[in-house]
Amino acid sequence: MKIITNNKNAYHNFFVSDLMEAGIELKGGEIKSVSNGKISLSDSYVEIKNGEAILKNCYIAQDNSVSDSSTKRPRRLLLHKVEILKFERKVKEKGFSIVPTKVYFNKGKVKVEIGLAKGKKLYDKREVLKERAIQRDIDRVVKNE
Repeated sequence: MKIITNNKNAYHNFFVSDLMEAGIELKGGEIKSVSNGKISLSDSYVEIKNGEAILKNCYIAQDNSVSDSSTKRPRRLLLHKVEILKFERKVKEKGFSIVPTKVYFNKGKVKVEIGLAKGKKLYDKREVLKERAIQRDIDRVVKNE
């Protein structure tokens, strides 16, 4: 598994749970751009419409050879119906969102890892930063001993 990009903003702004692997429907030149790392997941999200999971606002750079698609066009995610229904139920009931966390190659196919996300409040973000700083200090002391 070769990771192409991570969505660090997702983990900063949300509590992410229930991670799932999904395929993504790409057009010709987009695959080359993705393999070159010209993809960004910041501000992207997944929307479920008519029983299909759609990745919105994901930037994939144009390949110069073929210009048949927009850089931020909606892209269909390839999931089983049961998985889509599970996510749809959680989004409707409990106010979750669905966000992509990373894009990677798995056995020659481009995969997107998506997860259920619940928004963090400002004090939650501060608490996480404080815990990281404390852990960093502890690691520094242990390393110097």
